[in-house]
Amino acid sequence: MPFARRGQIVVRDTEQPGFAVRIGASTKTFIIQADLRRDDGTRSTIKMKVCEVGELNTRAARAKARGLLLLIAAGEDPRPKKKVEILAAAKAAEKAEDEAARAAPLGVPTLREAWSRFRVSHLERKQRSPATIRGYTDHMERLFADWLDRPLSELGDEPRLLADRHDLISANNGPAIANGAMRTFRAVYNHARKTCRALPPENPAAAVDWNPEKRKDTAMGVIDLPGWFEQLARITNPIRREFHLMTLLSGSRPEVLKNVRVTDLDLKHRIMHLSKPKGGEMKAFDVPLSRAMMESIFRLRRIAPIIYPESGRVWLFPSDAPCGHMTEHKEDRSVLSHWGNDLRQTYRTLAQAAEVSEVDMHLLMNHALPGVNSGYITRSKLMRDHLRAQQERLSVFFLGTVMGRGRVHSDELSRWLNSTSRTLLEDLMAEAPDAVRLRAGPRAALRKLEVQAARMTLHALPSVLIDAPSRRNRAGRNLLAERRRAES
Repeated sequence: MPFARRGQIVVRDTEQPGFAVRIGASTKTFIIQADLRRDDGTRSTIKMKVCEVGELNTRAARAKARGLLLLIAAGEDPRPKKKVEILAAAKAAEKAEDEAARAAPLGVPTLREAWSRFRVSHLERKQRSPATIRGYTDHMERLFADWLDRPLSELGDEPRLLADRHDLISANNGPAIANGAMRTFRAVYNHARKTCRALPPENPAAAVDWNPEKRKDTAMGVIDLPGWFEQLARITNPIRREFHLMTLLSGSRPEVLKNVRVTDLDLKHRIMHLSKPKGGEMKAFDVPLSRAMMESIFRLRRIAPIIYPESGRVWLFPSDAPCGHMTEHKEDRSVLSHWGNDLRQTYRTLAQAAEVSEVDMHLLMNHALPGVNSGYITRSKLMRDHLRAQQERLSVFFLGTVMGRGRVHSDELSRWLNSTSRTLLEDLMAEAPDAVRLRAGPRAALRKLEVQAARMTLHALPSVLIDAPSRRNRAGRNLLAERRRAES
């Protein structure tokens, strides 16, 4: 169609009533026109633009126009809201919020205010761990996001709201998360009740029918350890392999063990300091190191700075993550059947078989001691003798299941646990990157390529690190002693 020489021309569609094209001197526009009938009986004519000709073809423009016409036929105005109407709606919403605030009892906080106070005074001030704070934050700001601006008294007066929310979370997120969210709400409400007596004295969480929770039963027995050690020996990444071994030998929580720095190690007194355990820095404690744990640390301190030249000097379990240390410890169950807290449960289970006392296990695992009498025990005074002996007893018990006299074990396992750290380093650096790439994929190949490149800077490392002898090599120890005497 040609442009109009004068004024505008409207050409109506023969297929879709109400659809037309408006042609001017320099533009062509698809439009619609229809009558809007309101509920009060009034009627008005709506003319509006669909799109410019060329933005959509005729068929697509006709389909869009059909949708707009259906809205008008249903009594809805499809035109964009005018600025005046938008401002009026915002003012009405603000007025409603003010009325709701005035309706609430004086001094009663909203759930958002109660949560903010709880976070600052109960979590941050008491130096709870970042993982604990993240868990509370997820519950309050995700699962109760639509309640944050409601007065807490409103939720306290209607406990049915909390019971219904518990059912909803159970269906959508799982029973364990639902119970955790309710415990978080209960703690926030009790904290707010201390400073606001206008709140109902009974916590609305009392109306919740709690989901049954079953403690995980994933520990290994003595009969399971040989197969697990064989799997562990086949893990190609030496850092991850030692991490899982240290998790078993120490019984530590994996999230805590990942954050161990080199400066947290006191090898002279055979102690490892865990500075960020569950409960925050105020719960920091020391772990006595057995001979097997020391040998694992020696292997780590030789290999880690070679694979990770920067982070390997800072973290006991370095990685290429932005934080510098391991962040993900999970393995494919077909590769390693047990990891993480499975090993912590194994540590506690097999300690019973090794006949380590209940009190000693509480001290080794940093659990609270039951009873008044046990509260008189000073843990630090038992660290370097009694607790270390118990730790040694456990390590010997674990490794004895696979490396004891007469045991059958694979070459990989025997070479890993019996060889020196220098041998492991030589094996790691001797592998061809192309062979590793074919076997382990691009990520492992990248790690090996970095090892090959690190050969060039090997001489820059401290001699005590490069030449540290094995505990089994008496000649090596004598050589190191002579070198130190010569240097002094």
